Amino acid sequence: MKKILIVALFTLISAVSVKAQLYSTSKGVVSFFSKTSMEDIDAKCSSVLCVMNISTRELAFSMVNTEFKFQNKLMEEHFNEKYVESEKFPKSFFKGKINENVDLTKDGEYKVTVTGKLNIHGVEVERTISGVVIVKDGTVQLKSTFAVKNVDHKIEIPTIVTSKIAESIDVTVDVVLMPKK
Repeated sequence: MKKILIVALFTLISAVSVKAQLYSTSKGVVSFFSKTSMEDIDAKCSSVLCVMNISTRELAFSMVNTEFKFQNKLMEEHFNEKYVESEKFPKSFFKGKINENVDLTKDGEYKVTVTGKLNIHGVEVERTISGVVIVKDGTVQLKSTFAVKNVDHKIEIPTIVTSKIAESIDVTVDVVLMPKK
């Protein structure tokens, strides 16, 4: 199954030339955090697929929604059944391109913005997200923290729990990519 997902991600990145410099991982981490006066909610997915073409600066992420793990099993159940509706929308995606013309073949730390489409709950939203790319000793690390509004992805929060779930969820991405051989 993972091999099929990795192949699908590679096809998401368009115009891959023979000299393409592809980097990938299937062990990236995406977490999210919701803070309210009533309750904090955090979850983590440690099996995020990511592929990046460092020549074109295009990248794609994919994660299976049911892979998000919560401290509280009831929260995990509600997340999958009521909010992201994982049976109907099993995956979340991002496909974009780094805007800055940085040379990702050279070691260094680069502050960047990435413009692309974020698809959560079956709703695709154009986003520009800030982050950092760290190139060191043949690896490429991508790090970012950004906010996602539930309403932007048509995630409905029942009135009875609106005081327990933030309107805007903080998302943190941390992936280390290795050259694809």
